[in-house]
Amino acid sequence: MAFFILPPEYRTHLFTQIHEIVFHGKGGYDWDTVYNMPIWLRKFTHNTIREFYEKEKEEYDKAANKSKTVNADSKIDRPGISQKPTYSTRASKK
Repeated sequence: MAFFILPPEYRTHLFTQIHEIVFHGKGGYDWDTVYNMPIWLRKFTHNTIREFYEKEKEEYDKAANKSKTVNADSKIDRPGISQKPTYSTRASKK
């Protein structure tokens, strides 16, 4: 009878997944709880947290790009102040 052995990459993947849930869960999970979770629940939790942060990043990037274009394209409205200087660079002759 052959014995089933998980590849070494599985441990790295498992511990990375546990770390991300504990770290990005912001105190909602401890290591022992996540390690002992059923696999389906750990995968669900990991995917939910990952999707939340991806969506948050997209919203942040969208807001950052919007503010860059608004600041670059807009001019400050200064009522009563002309945009071009009214003084002359030549000295006037008296």
